[in-house]
Amino acid sequence: MAFLADSLSRIKPSATIAVTNKARELKAAGRDVIGLGAGEPDFDTPDNIKDAAIRAIREGKTKYTAVDGMPELKAAIVDKFKRENRLTYAQNQVTVGTGGKQVLYNALMATLNPGDEVIVPAPYWVSYPEMVALGGGTPVEIVGPQEKGFKIGPEALEAAITPKTKWLILNSPSNPTGAGYTRAELRALADVLLRHPQVWIMTDDMYEHLVFDGFVFSTIAEVEPALYGRTLTVNGVSKAYAMTGWRIGYGAGPVELIKAMGTIQSQSTSNPSSVSQWAAVEALTGPQDFIPKNAELFRRRRDLVVSMLNQAKGIVCPNPEGAFYVFPSVKDTIGKTSAGGVTLKTDEDFVSALLEEEGVAVVQGSAFGLGPNFRVSYATSETLLEEACSRIQRFCANLR
Repeated sequence: MAFLADSLSRIKPSATIAVTNKARELKAAGRDVIGLGAGEPDFDTPDNIKDAAIRAIREGKTKYTAVDGMPELKAAIVDKFKRENRLTYAQNQVTVGTGGKQVLYNALMATLNPGDEVIVPAPYWVSYPEMVALGGGTPVEIVGPQEKGFKIGPEALEAAITPKTKWLILNSPSNPTGAGYTRAELRALADVLLRHPQVWIMTDDMYEHLVFDGFVFSTIAEVEPALYGRTLTVNGVSKAYAMTGWRIGYGAGPVELIKAMGTIQSQSTSNPSSVSQWAAVEALTGPQDFIPKNAELFRRRRDLVVSMLNQAKGIVCPNPEGAFYVFPSVKDTIGKTSAGGVTLKTDEDFVSALLEEEGVAVVQGSAFGLGPNFRVSYATSETLLEEACSRIQRFCANLR
């Protein structure tokens, strides 16, 4: 339509949301569908957090707060960064948004000019390159190949940096692969970044607490303090605290950047929900003992899914370090024909036929910048995961 903005032509709708909506539609129509598309823990928000929100409502804490977060929540975030990441921030270095997505968006909108480049390691969360494009910047993708654990190395980073590079976005553990960068791997990337002072770093640490097999989480400003002054460290309560719908994310960085991000927020959404902010205070300051228990449940689910998918004909599924995703390759199924008569030319063909013929909803890897793969979110019950993986095995066994 002629009256729509030109900027819309630069971006695509979210593939993960599209798959989730399609699965909902099929279920509503009476189809037996198992949805493995949404990146959302199936655990309920802990009672102490819900109680804090109810208490806030009853006490009338339902008015506007400071645009980018109330002091009580900023204080809890400052303490969290000090306690868990050995990073020291003042409250004026902290911003709170309506989910981590808004924090990332505000930073890009506040800093990008036409022609600025943002390095986005692939596979990537679907929103990174789209937000860069919406802000007038140019996403520069570097592929972390499957044989290297879906991670980029210092040589690839060095080769991608130009005088126009403004940001590097680092997500560890990763959505969609679950890949986590070790301290040594971050150290190697930091050594490159130290040589390029024009490059800022945006770390998306949303899956910090969901790590397995003794993997130790690190964030780059902690690994290399010399990068502290040009790093925006982003996190939130959505995943570790099972609070996706509460929509609270946060970030910390240099005062000038945080202030500029606040200006963007002041003219868009203003403050996040006051009730959600009080719930987030309780999340960050209350009991944390359920987090490792939930992580152990996720590890068991990961082991189940990786084992069963690797038994499916034509699928190779790596074993990730964290988050609640796997990102298997379907390279050996391309060119084959499904039982329903669909020739699989791409990973999108694979996931479409899988949904239509077996009722399993997953997301094509090409939406995350690398195919032919697909993403499974194993943030659902072992019973459903076992059934879904059995269906995937059957789908693959019937390929000709």
